[in-house]
Amino acid sequence: MGSKLEGKVALVTGGVRGIGLAISESLIAEGVRVATGYSRNGEAAEQFLAQHEGAGASTHQGSIDSSTDCERVVQEVIDRHGKLDILINNAGVNVDRTVRKMDASEWDHVIGVNLNGTFYMCRAAVPHMIDRGEGRIINISSVIGERGNIGQANYAASKSGQFGLTRSLALECANKGVTVNCVAPGFIETDMTGSVPEKIMERVVESIPMRRLGQPAEVARLVLFLSEPDSSYITGQIYSINGGLYM
Repeated sequence: MGSKLEGKVALVTGGVRGIGLAISESLIAEGVRVATGYSRNGEAAEQFLAQHEGAGASTHQGSIDSSTDCERVVQEVIDRHGKLDILINNAGVNVDRTVRKMDASEWDHVIGVNLNGTFYMCRAAVPHMIDRGEGRIINISSVIGERGNIGQANYAASKSGQFGLTRSLALECANKGVTVNCVAPGFIETDMTGSVPEKIMERVVESIPMRRLGQPAEVARLVLFLSEPDSSYITGQIYSINGGLYM
């Protein structure tokens, strides 16, 4: 019995490392042709393509905070694969500093990538999905958008902003066959958390009721569920996956 996602085409921004890579590989395992977007990590993109080109995967370079690049990448995917069924807005950055010490460029950069980039990608993909009468958009946010965090006002604002964008776009697309949902991971074991000093990470883990970090594959499984045809009655929802850190 084949996968329910066999033959679908997905674009995963930031899809060559961390959570994005887990999502990309989980989709490929289900027979999805995955196009991964990346900005600067050309080496990781080459490695990804070498491993998965036989499955019909492709890589696409662009700056997510550029509306022109987002429109170009979406069109590249459609030209290459013939359609776009699933958009996963995963790309994101953080520049941590307290509000008193944060300068305008640090605020603008994080908002530009995390929030503006999500908007640009959605705007580029939605007309194609509406024309085809079907589509899935899944925005990857964060528990920080739900609860805030010291030194991350820009990141928290960008991630909570994704909630409003998700719900508003979901309403706009609800009767057009396109669903829009949001996944808000907590602390997940990636390169980003691996760079946190050990003592600080110990305190983080102690604050999580499950007393462990999440795994990228656990986030990817939720994304798969929301991508499936059987999830067509779910839209405008925020799914937390954080080990009980925020309820």
